[in-house]
Amino acid sequence: MNQLARTAQWIQQTPSLFEESSQVRNACPIAKLNLKWPEEYSGNPRLGFLYQHVVSELFSNSNQYNLLAEEIQLSENGRTLGAVDFIVEDLAEKQIEHWEVAIKFYLLHGELWYGPNAKDRLDLKLSRMLDHQLAMSSSKAFHSKFPEWSNATKNLLMQGRLYINPFENNTIPKTCLSKTINHSRIKGYWCFQNQQHMITEPLYEMKKHQWITGLERFENAIEPPAVDFSRHYQSESGQFWFIVPESWPEG
Repeated sequence: MNQLARTAQWIQQTPSLFEESSQVRNACPIAKLNLKWPEEYSGNPRLGFLYQHVVSELFSNSNQYNLLAEEIQLSENGRTLGAVDFIVEDLAEKQIEHWEVAIKFYLLHGELWYGPNAKDRLDLKLSRMLDHQLAMSSSKAFHSKFPEWSNATKNLLMQGRLYINPFENNTIPKTCLSKTINHSRIKGYWCFQNQQHMITEPLYEMKKHQWITGLERFENAIEPPAVDFSRHYQSESGQFWFIVPESWPEG
């Protein structure tokens, strides 16, 4: 199974970072769909683009949905609002749906979930997606351009993985902005570089496109070097690890 096929399978089978609630979906809506994927992905190599490409293909080839539009660029009074990820039609329900999707990895530090580069935070991302991204399908710019989709329902799918530090005692938050965190997505560990000697398994570094599904083969275990940015690893037991510099998340 190639990387695109493994990514698609992961997206279809993996719960989201949040339990089901208003506007927030707890899983990919396309659970059963087998496609023949090309051996190589030729699009933008950034992880978010890869993820969105696979979701687009799932919508496009599903018997449940009709993909009407994606990446709709919106502006209002000369100001760029952003892009709407997907507009689809649920064929059974005859309902137009607006979907925003994201793949994210967050590390718990204190009471907050930070991205590996610390510029990203779960509460900030969730707020933007609920209050800005999903709100775009209610904007005047959207309604004037697509009046036939003015009744689109709003759906947020945020998948990924959550990480905790096993060498520190942190209380794991139950919610983020009143949305219930899916604790089953705590699937990884993280630590500072001065704690990495306490890791008892050899580690294998992952390339960015492997962050979603993990490694297929474990070759050339390494001693994580001292660097000034976060690195992502996996052990042969399947355990995911982020090792971050001492200055994280401030630096």
